[in-house]
Amino acid sequence: MTQELQCISPIDGSVFATRKVESVKSARAIADRARAAQAAWAARPLEERTRLVMAGVAAVGAMNDEVVPELAHMMGRPVRYGGEFGGFKERAGHMAQIAQDALADIEVGEDATFKRYIKRVPHGVVFVVAPWNYPYMTAINTVAPALIAGNSVILKHATQTLLVGERMARAFHAAGVPEDVFQNVFLDHDTTSALIADGAFDFINFTGSVGGGRAMERAAAGTFTPVSTELGGKDPGYVMEDADLDAAVDTLIDGAMYNSGQCCCGIERIYVHESLYDAFVEKAVAIVRGYKLGNPLDPETTLGPMAHVRFAKEVRAQIDEALAAGATAHIETFDADDGGAYLTPQILTDVTHEMRVMRDESFGPVVGIMKVASDEEAIALMNDSEFGLTASLWTADVARAQSVGDRIETGTVFMNRADYLDPGLCWTGCKNTGRGGGLSVIGYHNLTRPKSYHLKKVTK
Repeated sequence: MTQELQCISPIDGSVFATRKVESVKSARAIADRARAAQAAWAARPLEERTRLVMAGVAAVGAMNDEVVPELAHMMGRPVRYGGEFGGFKERAGHMAQIAQDALADIEVGEDATFKRYIKRVPHGVVFVVAPWNYPYMTAINTVAPALIAGNSVILKHATQTLLVGERMARAFHAAGVPEDVFQNVFLDHDTTSALIADGAFDFINFTGSVGGGRAMERAAAGTFTPVSTELGGKDPGYVMEDADLDAAVDTLIDGAMYNSGQCCCGIERIYVHESLYDAFVEKAVAIVRGYKLGNPLDPETTLGPMAHVRFAKEVRAQIDEALAAGATAHIETFDADDGGAYLTPQILTDVTHEMRVMRDESFGPVVGIMKVASDEEAIALMNDSEFGLTASLWTADVARAQSVGDRIETGTVFMNRADYLDPGLCWTGCKNTGRGGGLSVIGYHNLTRPKSYHLKKVTK
């Protein structure tokens, strides 16, 4: 069993933070406290739970001056981008706003003889396993609505962003959320699996790798505990012949490179109509050549290191394999590229779907661009993937985007935008991206269970 978790800073490879993991015994005690506290929390009025959660959100925002450099140290995002509090607050705020309607009873009918309705009741203990790439926003997607709905929450954050869960718990406790209702834990994989197999949780939300999602489902097998997953991605962009070229290039390349490409809904492959292809590539290359790769604590840095050397190693391997198979690289090696976590962003052309860079998740600052002649060709290529999270379509024709979108195997269809999570829409995927459903009214439905009431009145 692992005794200690270490966050290795991508800035210089030093150990930035360490935390001891819980034993199986102490972890079970944490889950027991969460279960014991949940009923009293659920019994509080919805308005009170919502107010306390939003006070916790505000308390996290008050920490932002500390959070921003801390994130740079832990996962390499440049400080110039200012952290995640805008999206963090937006998502929690939307879920707070819709809570009353989303959690309202479903009235089926009442007459002199019967009253029938369906309640949404909390599962109980919700276990949230959050990723490192957007550590605050991905966590709040589930933490806020789960608490508002009346669940207790246990948060296990990624080792790469070891301090995030602590900060969130501290903020929420200071705002008045009871300590046993929202707990942060440090667990190794074996203890996590043991707790899941023992039925310690009533709902599991996991965001991470395909392998991690499979491990969660294996651990939960036979427990009947619902497991919500958001896993890998290989999100495509398709630029049609009537697209606004400048807007398409700016948005898709930003979607591919922002956060060093470490975004679940980042753009990893682009298909451009042959009439715009050469101009698109030229503009894309100019944008990427203008990036400054460097220390994320430097305000001038626009592209920081990848979160870990092993992640950069995988991206380099995909690029090298593609070049060996005939791809063309357009970006010369940056001076700051150290062969480790600091990685030159790359645009590849002459790529095919036989290359891993167009097939496997890269999760780094590289994108392949292919020329297409028709919607049919683009649709076939976009669907030629084991993943399905988002797809970004660029056209002036809404009806055409809807028609193409209907034929794409994906969770979200964007038109003339990309790489954005709208909290009013369900965040979901298909195929090996998983079967989660977060945010929106559907997020509340997944974080509660239906309970039916069929009440026969006494009549004389």
